[in-house]
Amino acid sequence: MKTMNENVRLAVVLTLIAAGAGLILSLVESVTREPIAEQRRLETVRALRNVLPEFDNSPDADTVVLVVGQDKKGRDVKRTFFRGRQGSELSGIAFPVTAPEGYSGNIGIMVGVAPNGTVSGIEILTHAETPGLGDKIAFPEFKRQFAGKNLDNADWRVKKDGGEFDQITGATISPRAVVKAVAGGLTFFRQHRAEVLVNKQGE
Repeated sequence: MKTMNENVRLAVVLTLIAAGAGLILSLVESVTREPIAEQRRLETVRALRNVLPEFDNSPDADTVVLVVGQDKKGRDVKRTFFRGRQGSELSGIAFPVTAPEGYSGNIGIMVGVAPNGTVSGIEILTHAETPGLGDKIAFPEFKRQFAGKNLDNADWRVKKDGGEFDQITGATISPRAVVKAVAGGLTFFRQHRAEVLVNKQGE
């Protein structure tokens, strides 16, 4: 009987501990949710300022969301297009792309374009490339070579493959992945340009 009572007591204690831990985690999540969301928004805004032509609106609040494909489970994969404006005129569009063929995994990129599809700038959002080698994709000298390029005036390959984009010595895989991803994003934008430019805010 004593052993049974101890087991019951232990079970009750463990249940209370688990419930308390769950409550604490829930409270922490609710407290940190908004600050984390705000931090992400600020990071997006910084990236937009780096890649878009001048604007005087809030591009993160003037968006169009389109389906770009499906994942392995058949769920829609969506891409958000952020629209920058000067007065009533559309000055540029920015959108994220992912390079899945980075040396150390996915590379997240924000691409900014003029309404005609010419690149105004790119920003590396996330990567895990090798320090001192592949991480140079985030350096200004690598990123600036994309400005002014579009699908018609550039060969979207690194020089090692016969194109015109400088690769990084000893780390060709990383720049090759970025160039390919940006070109893919530009192709999608060209195919859906009318939807991005015409759709109402938030659609």
